Amino acid sequence: MLGWTDEFQENLDTGKPFLREDDGILALHFDALSVQSEMSIDQPDQLISAYTRTMMSFLLFDPAPKNIAMIGLGGGSLAKYCYRYLPQSIVAVIEINPDVIALRNEFAVPADDARFSVLLGDGAEFVTKADRHFDVLMVDGFDTTGLPDDLCSQKFYDDCYSLLPEAGILVINLWGNNVHYREYLARIRSSFAGSVVVVSADEDPNKIAFAVKSSDFNLSPDIIQRHADLLSLSHPLHFHAKATKLISALSNTGCHP
Repeated sequence: MLGWTDEFQENLDTGKPFLREDDGILALHFDALSVQSEMSIDQPDQLISAYTRTMMSFLLFDPAPKNIAMIGLGGGSLAKYCYRYLPQSIVAVIEINPDVIALRNEFAVPADDARFSVLLGDGAEFVTKADRHFDVLMVDGFDTTGLPDDLCSQKFYDDCYSLLPEAGILVINLWGNNVHYREYLARIRSSFAGSVVVVSADEDPNKIAFAVKSSDFNLSPDIIQRHADLLSLSHPLHFHAKATKLISALSNTGCHP
């Protein structure tokens, strides 16, 4: 285990991200208390955190998206998973902190290539200036203070809606214990005309919001189950269990036809 060395203390003082290794798990920290991302050193593409596994439930809506954008790199867990298990997808990751990008090799984040890129930039600006649509937009942009104001404003969610094509999906990691959680969720519902479902992450206080840009939102339990059957053939995640949770959440939300 790596202890609190002078280098770690210096990073705490400067606000730079730093790494700790404990029992085969490499963790990204912004401070002494919270963990931003985790990676199994022996299985670098495994999704360690429950909330990241829940975020991948977007595949129950669209099992084969062509273009995926992610706001927030962290340790690259979601980016690596999508790169490996969605070979038909082009993945663009936007990260505002150059010190986080500088740690990409330690987290075995793939090198940029024809279908994968990590871009230094502001996610709130990206959604207003992107030169193409994305089938899926994933937002996991926490920093040292939590969720930045620019990534939870009404304007941001409106811009996300505009960026997505018809049937496009916005996936957002929200902290369920945040005092503004319900306010953020109300903004998302406003931007997406109520076509929003929230699924709780196992073992975590995280709430994952899935918002669909659709004039006629129609995702039946049969379609979700068929997608789970398909995904289970090529993915290590338990998509049948995720399908059950999503169907229950949709039923409680009243989003079923």
